[in-house]
Amino acid sequence: MSDALQPNAAFKKRVFSGIQPSGGLTLGNYLGAIKRFVQMQEEDYETIYCMVDLHAITVWQDPAALRRQTRELAAGFIASGIDPAKSILFNQSQVAEHAQLGWIFNCVARMGWMQRMTQWKDKAGKNSQNASLGLFAYPSLMAADILTYHATHVPVGEDQKQHLELTRDIAIKFNNDYGVEFFPVTEPVIEGAGTRVMSLRDGSKKMSKSDPSDASRINMTDDADTLAKKIRKAKTDPDALPSEIDGLEGRPEARNLVNIYAGLADMSVDAVLRDVGGKAFSEFKPLLADLAVAKLAPISGEMARLMQNEAEIDALLHTGAEAARAIAAPILEKTYEIIGMVR
Repeated sequence: MSDALQPNAAFKKRVFSGIQPSGGLTLGNYLGAIKRFVQMQEEDYETIYCMVDLHAITVWQDPAALRRQTRELAAGFIASGIDPAKSILFNQSQVAEHAQLGWIFNCVARMGWMQRMTQWKDKAGKNSQNASLGLFAYPSLMAADILTYHATHVPVGEDQKQHLELTRDIAIKFNNDYGVEFFPVTEPVIEGAGTRVMSLRDGSKKMSKSDPSDASRINMTDDADTLAKKIRKAKTDPDALPSEIDGLEGRPEARNLVNIYAGLADMSVDAVLRDVGGKAFSEFKPLLADLAVAKLAPISGEMARLMQNEAEIDALLHTGAEAARAIAAPILEKTYEIIGMVR
């Protein structure tokens, strides 16, 4: 790769990431993404964060629920520490450049690339013929989300890493096809102990807002009592916690709770185990519950307050969309020029 294609060599350091407003915000979203979003806002980056509602409709959404969930997700971003004065915050459908560049990237990406996407296989399953075309093309639109801002870095969970690799492939192919060095080769940012949070009922499965059991997840709207109750009832095993990380091998529930503690406390797993090694879960769970309540209950409280004034949320998103378009529109216009569109 030439020096010009190194993201930090030729492009402004800019972060983009987004979350679907297709259900409630969970601890997995917070530890795997939003917590890092807040940190990057304070670092040497321009930060752009998005409610990706166009992605949400790749499967059917109730319109009233989608509106409510989009606002609730925005409230979750803000309550977690995203400052609209420091970061651009908006919902995807308000910035048409995402869909416009997405079509161009549909013409750059190859069918084989899409068919290899693990999430496509998982979500479509045996009913792929009944899945929407949008679900199949989802990674191409995700590439457009990122590259319409020339984003150089994207904080994501492990499950999105393959989509980031596809974004890089699309950028490289576009640049090669047209003999330009126009799109950056975006770097994924995957850090921290809590980047993949698992179910509280089954440590082998990812914590999911679509799980029918509410006890399987921590919702960012859960109050203090609910948080503590869910942690007390989380599945564990009969053995004491180990003092070293190797002792978590084959113990998915223990590993998950330790990871959650580490993510909330901003500690490494090794450091947590040095502190709690030898403790029974009857001792560790109250520590984890107290930590979760201290870190998360203020967020849920602020989310509830923000949701009392939907007009304020809408105004913030509208302002964010205008700021996003100011970046995206010239990049799309240059893309049209490169590919030969008469304007």
